Amino acid sequence: MDFIPYTQEHRIFRDSFRKFLEKEIVPHVEQWEEDGIVPRWAWKKMGDNGFLSTSVPAEYGGQGADFLYSAILIEEMARANFYGLSARLHGDVAVPYLIQLATEEQKKKYLPGCISGDILMAIAMSEPAAGSDLAGIKTTAMEDGDSFVLNGQKTFISNGINCDLVIVAAKDPRESNPHSAVDLFLVEAGTPGFEKGKRLKKIGWRSQDTAELFFADCRIPRENRLGPKGTGFKNLMINLQQERLICTIGAQTAAEFMLEETIRYCKQREVFGKKLTQLQNTQFVLAEVAAEVTIGRTFVDRMILEHWQKNSVSAEVSMAKLWITEMAWRVADRCLQLFGGYGYCEEYPIARAWRDIRVTRILAGSNEIMKQVIARAVIK
Repeated sequence: MDFIPYTQEHRIFRDSFRKFLEKEIVPHVEQWEEDGIVPRWAWKKMGDNGFLSTSVPAEYGGQGADFLYSAILIEEMARANFYGLSARLHGDVAVPYLIQLATEEQKKKYLPGCISGDILMAIAMSEPAAGSDLAGIKTTAMEDGDSFVLNGQKTFISNGINCDLVIVAAKDPRESNPHSAVDLFLVEAGTPGFEKGKRLKKIGWRSQDTAELFFADCRIPRENRLGPKGTGFKNLMINLQQERLICTIGAQTAAEFMLEETIRYCKQREVFGKKLTQLQNTQFVLAEVAAEVTIGRTFVDRMILEHWQKNSVSAEVSMAKLWITEMAWRVADRCLQLFGGYGYCEEYPIARAWRDIRVTRILAGSNEIMKQVIARAVIK
């Protein structure tokens, strides 16, 4: 039973989005997985139907919707067993930086397009030698008159091919403090010196376009720095609570989807003259998986509620991200085992779910980093 106070409007929104996915998105997923990218028309259709960047305030053409709408979008995308159309990265990770830090002119310029799907966003933090260690980034931003000049390389950038606007983390090489050296910058696709590399081929999330980005004497206006000088690292840390919660919500819903699919399969599959669900081993596995999934839902719903109420629960969200993504991976592996050889075949949804869930233990800060965050909070 939900203890999150979803309104009738929330429930109507969920039902509408679920039907939209079933009609407009799911029928194309297999082709997109083969292509390794989601076409722009799909993003545009998401925008046309009001499913992109729902948190953007009304004065910029948005709905000004609360975080519960974002949670619904994340859950329904995960329930559809599809991560290629990374609307959550666009609307709930990148766009909030514009809402919080951009100038009024920049908000009016970019936010309407972020809502409509005409402007797709990415955030470029990770580098070949700096993933979770943001203080270790090498990309530089040197002041030069009324401009900044960016040089460096980013990797594992989601929406890296489709993106029109990128938030880039770069550092002032003259600043000795690695944290205060970091700033965030807006860079438009097509800016001289900014090049998109090849699409990276991944084990999972195959249709989500992930790429390397290159900056070579890339000159951008001074006003494209987001926030005061030296606040980039701080702003990244502030927004990580939401980013990690988004990852957690997706993993939890994926675990629920995998359990439902496995129960459905086991009710139909016969072995030694019996349905799989009649065998004690199957019953015990499903019982253990169901217990973990139920515990996870209780935890993640509490985090959704706390975040919706704008409480600071960074350590608790890190705990949820750690435990639930590890749990979802266990669920994926145990469920696939019950499918036997069929579970290893692409025609069964569990196969994609199994390979797609693995990366959640790395996203938004690896689970090893989550342990460090948690340890700092509990060992005071």
